[in-house]
Amino acid sequence: MFIGMDVGTSGIKAVLVDEAQKVLASHTEKLTVSRPHEGWSEQDPEDWWVAACKAIDALHEKLPREVGAVRGIGLSGQQHGAVLLGGDNKVLRPCMLWNDTRAETECNVFERRFPQSRQITGNIAMPGFTAPKVMWVARHEPDIFGRTRHVLLPKAWLRFRMTGEMIEDMSDASGTLWLDTGRRLWSDAALEACGLRLQHMPELCEGTDVAGRLNADLAARWGMAERPVFAGSAGDNAGGAVGLGATKPGDAFISLGTSGVVWMTTDSFHPGGKFAIHSFCHAVPNTWHQMGVTLSAAASLAWWSRVSGLSEGELLAELPEKPIAPSPVVFAPYLSGERTPHNDGSIRGAFIGLSQDTTRTQMTQAVLEGVAFSFRDALEGLAASGSIFHEADVIGGGSQSPLWTSILATVLDVTLHRLAHGEQGGAFGAARLARIAATGESVESVCTPPERVGAIAPDLSLKGPYRRAHQRYREIYPALKTIHHH
Repeated sequence: MFIGMDVGTSGIKAVLVDEAQKVLASHTEKLTVSRPHEGWSEQDPEDWWVAACKAIDALHEKLPREVGAVRGIGLSGQQHGAVLLGGDNKVLRPCMLWNDTRAETECNVFERRFPQSRQITGNIAMPGFTAPKVMWVARHEPDIFGRTRHVLLPKAWLRFRMTGEMIEDMSDASGTLWLDTGRRLWSDAALEACGLRLQHMPELCEGTDVAGRLNADLAARWGMAERPVFAGSAGDNAGGAVGLGATKPGDAFISLGTSGVVWMTTDSFHPGGKFAIHSFCHAVPNTWHQMGVTLSAAASLAWWSRVSGLSEGELLAELPEKPIAPSPVVFAPYLSGERTPHNDGSIRGAFIGLSQDTTRTQMTQAVLEGVAFSFRDALEGLAASGSIFHEADVIGGGSQSPLWTSILATVLDVTLHRLAHGEQGGAFGAARLARIAATGESVESVCTPPERVGAIAPDLSLKGPYRRAHQRYREIYPALKTIHHH
């Protein structure tokens, strides 16, 4: 038996997986996000600890004998968060999350201090990454920075609470801007640019490595016969890739979750180029990936649901299963800024083309299309960086909408494959890594792809109209930038 936990922004999900890779039980504990100022996004790490324990408590309550037989635990973590610990290993301030955009100024300072950063880390400095956040603390909260002895990512902190070990895997470490991504080790120069040293960092390991054991008190709490090993584990997207079996070069998937991801696995390190493409280590050894990210994918529909007063299901039910034509309204989904290709934390979203005749259904369709257009921008950035594909698996909550996936396939001009178990995501991938760490089995034998249950091909009759609609969409960003940066 193996447990995988996904340390997400909106909740912590735990799954119990058996030797046949069947999910026997699943439980999610919800989390909340604090936004004390515009562009800020924080959580109290203690909330993760409480939620993680409750999630495994729930699994134990459902299946006590099976939980008692657990041999390995894996973690999939929201990336980029900065958990700062003092000399007593206590948390010094709330964790600044992946979608916190306050550290824009620090990005420029970081790249000025470390001119080789893009070549070494493979990534443009963005306010969502960990390094600029810590530099923001140094500038605005110097007392806290001066007391900082360790910097951990969210899942590494949770591992520390559960095992006493400060260890981080390569995929999550890639999202800090402190990793020499090609060599898979911490970069002294990157740390120095932030006023940090190697002793501030956790030990590095591969996602498939053994990285600690569950402490005895927790093992007793859950009736475990032996203290399970922890896997090195994965950042959330790499964990999702492991769950999908996307571990071989050329494997591609699109995640239509809270944020959106276009992913391709690669056999070597390729710096991301100028389009804000991420180049990270994979969670499995000797493998990397490139990734384009849009910050508000399904989050855009969730926002529109809150504003309109209808549930997401009610909004989608008003629309046909397939698009007939692009909406006359255009939506820019920059509700939390944007990563790929703009790397702009200050930009904000908009509806364009509203009239007296505009309907709610047109606006809902515009939201779906605006997200698809942002994915198209990411796909073009990947292509410019050398990662090209013509088919991909599609996962995430948004993938359950036939209309949204149809729009996405046509806008991207890519055949999308819906999966039998596409929603298991990072937690399932973490359980797979736990199994490899506990048993020593190969990545190839454990990380098999799930069954595909349907293909969504581009609608050839709409390719032209959507190409023109995407061009309209692309013209919006420069205008919004002029407005928001003044």
